Amino acid sequence: TKIAPKSTIYRFIKNFKERGSILVKKASGHPRKYSKRQDRLLKRIQLRDRSATSAELAQEWQQAGVSASARTVRRRLLEDGLVSRRAAKKPLLSKKNIRDRLIFCRKYSEWTAEDWGKVIFSDEAPFRLFGASGKRLVWRRKGERYHQSCVMPTVKHPDTIHVWGCFSSKGVGSLTILPKNTAMNKEWYQNTLQQQLLPTIQQQFGEEQCIFQHDGAPCHKAKVKNNAFSSMMEHRAIRQK
Repeated sequence: TKIAPKSTIYRFIKNFKERGSILVKKASGHPRKYSKRQDRLLKRIQLRDRSATSAELAQEWQQAGVSASARTVRRRLLEDGLVSRRAAKKPLLSKKNIRDRLIFCRKYSEWTAEDWGKVIFSDEAPFRLFGASGKRLVWRRKGERYHQSCVMPTVKHPDTIHVWGCFSSKGVGSLTILPKNTAMNKEWYQNTLQQQLLPTIQQQFGEEQCIFQHDGAPCHKAKVKNNAFSSMMEHRAIRQK
């Protein structure tokens, strides 16, 4: 036998004393206008186009026979856990990108922490020397939108530096900072591997076997680099991924 909590018993007693009945009083306010089926229809419409505005969703909902305002649409979606947020920015993935990533994940899904401990990773990243690349929030009063303390200065062509680095489970490796406004190309990459990667591998792995992992950037796949890379790695037990 299921035992009801004390709060439920107290509520029944209170309802009986006040109204002579233990039934819950009907909620006040306007009754719900739309059925659950219509709400599910709205959700399906929204999921077909995540960027549709509430006004556009209301119009499409109306075409399906449901008369509702944009405000009602927002309220219904909020009740279903759907909220409007700024879309995250991520690199566009082609079908080949998706296929290659899936192949990579399946190929190495059985790897252990010990296996990954034999891998040394590298990558490059640009850094702007003036301003910020994202958005910044400020506190301001009415009429202060363009006040000097409330704006984020910008320039058309900010100076940029490119940085190359590597790391493994044994720690971070050498860091290469290219000259200002110089992007990584096959010549710079070849020199970086020779001057920075090899000493780091020697320091972290000694004569142990390791695996060098980098992405598919054009300068990583250049033929000039590949020939030089093979030559540099001849004296080491290392594989390139």
